[in-house]
Amino acid sequence: MPTALITGITGQDGSYLAEMLLKKGYEVIGVARRSSTVTYERIEHILNDITVVQGDLHDQGSLLAFLEEYKPTEVYNLAAQSFVPTSWNQPALTGDVTAIGVTRLLEAIRFVDPKIRFYQASSSEMFGKVMEVPQKESTPFYPRSPYGVAKVYGHWITVNYRESFNIYATSGILFNHESPRRGMEFVTRKITDAVARIKLGMAKDLHLGNLESQRDWGFAGDYVKAMWLMLQQDHPDNYVIGTGETHSVREFCEIAFSRVDLDYKQYVVQDEKFYRPAEVDLLISDPSKARNALKWEPSVSFKELVTMMVDSDLARLKKG
Repeated sequence: MPTALITGITGQDGSYLAEMLLKKGYEVIGVARRSSTVTYERIEHILNDITVVQGDLHDQGSLLAFLEEYKPTEVYNLAAQSFVPTSWNQPALTGDVTAIGVTRLLEAIRFVDPKIRFYQASSSEMFGKVMEVPQKESTPFYPRSPYGVAKVYGHWITVNYRESFNIYATSGILFNHESPRRGMEFVTRKITDAVARIKLGMAKDLHLGNLESQRDWGFAGDYVKAMWLMLQQDHPDNYVIGTGETHSVREFCEIAFSRVDLDYKQYVVQDEKFYRPAEVDLLISDPSKARNALKWEPSVSFKELVTMMVDSDLARLKKG
């Protein structure tokens, strides 16, 4: 039975990845930060099938101990301070976790077992002020937030350990991927939750920032399959994962509100306080390398994704 260790297992991607690996017969070890409030909501349904240990990317000792005790064959580093607006308020913390934390984990692998296969969750936010459209593996990075800068460091330190120490270290440059498990602080979930609340008479409007920002949005359940496929190849590499389509926040609102027979123009208010200090206007992937090398394809369309999220929030609020 192969063993996988997942940092950030309580997050959206961690929960979908753990589910998939269990179905493939893996033993799954999840690393979660200790907190006064237990936040296992996304993995509650599989808690009896996995092992959750308390650890942190700040703590080199705990990372070494986990690798020595559980002897994983694969390590997926999904942990990060991943909310872009928060990275402006806590830039040093973001750098320590999202950037230096990757080095700590790679160092632990190098000392305990260099044969471990390592996946680093890189981000389309690294492209920032895009140098070309669409963005592919060779597109130069121009990050526009502390989060994006930290992810660039994590990406390049992964490449450096691969080339310097012959570690199987792969970097997945994932474009925006959403689901009903997305955190409420992210704009997509903020929209679908508000749509459900407005429809049920629990809210009157929705305040958003730049409605013209465009993103390449896909379904998180599809994207974790790509993570696993990357670690099954003969040689490690970097891969861009996305749909190759772009949609605006305005279009997201239009589909979400129309799902409940409402006109978004009557409820959405543009609010300057939600604009970023340095805006990223257009992100769109060229996932041809992943499609050719990994044989990976997204299975959920943009409209299906938005509909899935609205329906889920409606069901949740009705039940609550």
